[in-house]
Amino acid sequence: MKANPIEDQTQKFEKGLKSSGAEQYVLRLYVTGTTAKSVQAITNIKRVCEQHLKGRYALEVVDIYQRPVLAKTEQIIAAPTLVKLLPSPLKKMIGNLANTERVLLGLDLRPKEGGAEK
Repeated sequence: MKANPIEDQTQKFEKGLKSSGAEQYVLRLYVTGTTAKSVQAITNIKRVCEQHLKGRYALEVVDIYQRPVLAKTEQIIAAPTLVKLLPSPLKKMIGNLANTERVLLGLDLRPKEGGAEK
């Protein structure tokens, strides 16, 4: 049976999490080439990560034109799509990620309205 490179990468990252003690984020952004929306989504998620997750995230950008099998396997139906792989639960966000508050909520970095503060 052939090893799955995605699972191998996730296992390595999870092992690193246990030793670091800080909550780490594994994110995958699916884009379609170098379209304006794709470039904007990449810029926006990098900005959010550097402001709110500095040193605590791994971001992989996947061009679905280059890796269509991965997009199909992950059931990506629109792009840009951001997938939060870790920490659980898995979440998907579609769009250019320009709404920072919505992205933070999707990454579980801000409490939901009416929720308790972390």
